[in-house]
Amino acid sequence: MARRYSARRYARAVFEIALEKKQLDEWQSGLEKMNRLGRDETITSFLESPDIHFEDKAKLLSERLGDTDPMVMNLVYLLLTRGKFTMLADIADGYQRLLDDYHNIERAEVTTAVPLDDEDEQRLSERLGDITGKKVILKHEVDPYLIGGVVVRMAGKMMDGSTRGKLEALKRQLG
Repeated sequence: MARRYSARRYARAVFEIALEKKQLDEWQSGLEKMNRLGRDETITSFLESPDIHFEDKAKLLSERLGDTDPMVMNLVYLLLTRGKFTMLADIADGYQRLLDDYHNIERAEVTTAVPLDDEDEQRLSERLGDITGKKVILKHEVDPYLIGGVVVRMAGKMMDGSTRGKLEALKRQLG
């Protein structure tokens, strides 16, 4: 919990710096690069090792991410020196949420029984946009166990319009 709160504070600070400098997209790109690098377990264990000098860690980062904005690199160096490199993914996620909010975007996870074509995805996105008043970006998954319909997870809420969900609700009502 404290880690998540701390990551949100870092994300908020980074967002405010990026907004002030009008570099929202540059920061988002840099944080995503760092986040991808942080998913590599070999690199993460190297960067988190107390036996390796900071200069060696900085050298590895500059070799891997030489074209990254210096301000983003400074954030990573700060996290390394404070032993909080593993928070990078949470910071990047928090920053993305703030950026989406700034651009009036909502992200939705959609699960259907069958794949949706582009036209159906567009209609669903527009319908969800009408409900939220925001532009909705869908992340689509297929789950054949749904039988039919759609399940949407968005803004911390779930809307279950699946056939399986309706059958389960009917079962609970009947008792």
